[in-house]
Amino acid sequence: MSAAETSFGPVQMLVLEFDRTQFAGEIMPELERLKEAGIIRVIDLLFVRRPVGGELEVVQTSDLSQDEAVEFGALVGALVGLGTGSDEEAMKAAVAGAEELEDGHFFGDSEVWYLSDAVPEGSSAAVALIEHRWAIPLRDKIIEAGGVALADEWIHPADLVAIGAAASMAAAAAD
Repeated sequence: MSAAETSFGPVQMLVLEFDRTQFAGEIMPELERLKEAGIIRVIDLLFVRRPVGGELEVVQTSDLSQDEAVEFGALVGALVGLGTGSDEEAMKAAVAGAEELEDGHFFGDSEVWYLSDAVPEGSSAAVALIEHRWAIPLRDKIIEAGGVALADEWIHPADLVAIGAAASMAAAAAD
């Protein structure tokens, strides 16, 4: 299956930590705005918070229907299986991926327990798989034109700071 044959765009995983458990509603309205504009789609979002002296609270949501989640699981499984070089293994992995997402979520109990162990009292954390829907038409046009991605990386501000620091150290060493 080629990228052009899928209905999914590039997916990014974000892992976030917050030093609080109460929010003023600043994040969800922006997420909704991006979803309504067709810019992103939430494949899966797992949010946990641990109030001081309280029980762990878990919220999980997805924009995918059950059929879309199964399709996404099959696609992920097939891509992993293709890495083995065996069509038979790719098919087995596609089936396993589809079964894994039958409940509609990519993140399961192991991720909940991992976050519950990592989140101290008085803080929150989220893990989100966000699909970049805006990239689908661009990807399709690149493929139609015979283009192939040679690199596909996100450049974060911290990366640029690190490049500057390395350049500075190299210049100091040359003096």
